[in-house]
Amino acid sequence: MDYTHPEYLMRAEALLKQLRAGDATLRIYDCSVEIRRTMSGFTAVSGEKAWRRGSIPGSGFMDLVSVFSDSSSELGFTLPSAEALQEAYRKAGIGADSQVVLYSASHVMWATRAWWMLHSCGHQRVSVLDGGLEAWRMVGGRLTPGESEYPPGDFTVGLDKSMWADQRQVLEAIGDEEVCTVNALPNGLHAGTAKSPYGRAGHIAGSINVEYDSLLRDGHFKNADDIVSAMEMNGMFKVPRTIAYCGAGISATIDAFALKLVGRDDVRVYDGSLSEWASDECLPMEVG
Repeated sequence: MDYTHPEYLMRAEALLKQLRAGDATLRIYDCSVEIRRTMSGFTAVSGEKAWRRGSIPGSGFMDLVSVFSDSSSELGFTLPSAEALQEAYRKAGIGADSQVVLYSASHVMWATRAWWMLHSCGHQRVSVLDGGLEAWRMVGGRLTPGESEYPPGDFTVGLDKSMWADQRQVLEAIGDEEVCTVNALPNGLHAGTAKSPYGRAGHIAGSINVEYDSLLRDGHFKNADDIVSAMEMNGMFKVPRTIAYCGAGISATIDAFALKLVGRDDVRVYDGSLSEWASDECLPMEVG
C-alpha cells in the first residue's frame, strides 16, 4: 500500500528539483538540535552553529530550543502560545501560501516535532525531508553557509488542540478501551530496565511501546506496509484514538507522524511526556 498522505514527506530528489526551479513559495528550514551528555544527564543545544557551517542553499533556521519552545515552562520543548507561535512563524518568513520543508542534520525527530507544531497550527503545505541532510547530500545537493533570512510572512495560526494531549487527558485514557497510549522511547526505558533521565523508571500505566527508530530505516520512514504492520502488531489499530509520548514530546512525534502518514487522524502528542508525568509521584507508572 501507499502512504495515505505522501505529501507529508518530501524526497530529496523532489526538493532538489523544486529548488532548481526557483519556486518563490518554497521555504526550507533546518530544525536540528544537538543532545550533549553532561554530568547530570544531558542537555539540548541549538544546531544553529552547524547550520551556519553548511546547510541546504537558501534555507533558514528554526530554533526549537529557544524560539519555538515556551521559555517560561520548567519543561523543555513545551509548546508556546498560539500568539508566540504566530509571531515566530511570521518572523521566520512563513506565509499562508508557503511550501514549507523541514529537515534535520541530526535525527529526523526534530523535523517531525517542527512539522507537528506547524501542522497543528493550521499550515497544510508543510513536509518533512525524508532522510534529512544526509539524503540531500546523497542526491548531490550542495551545502552553503547558513546565513539566509526570508522576508516576513503572513501566516495566521489557528491552533488545533486536538493534536495535543495534556496530563489530564492522558490520565483519563488509562483503562479507556477507545484510546491506545504509546511510548516511543527505547524498550529499556519503557520496561524500566535502563536508567531513566526523567525520574521514575518505567512507563505510563497501561501504555504500550513502539520505539521510534523501529519505524525508520537508514534515517528514512519505512514504507506504509511496514508501518502498518508494526502498529497492528502492537494493537494500535484496534482502537480509534492514540496518544503518543516519550521523554519530552520529541521522539513521540515520529510515532504520531507515522500514524498520520498511513491515514490515522485521531492522534495526539502528550507535550509534557515523562518529563512531566514521572516527576509527579501521584501519577501511575509501571515497569516490565
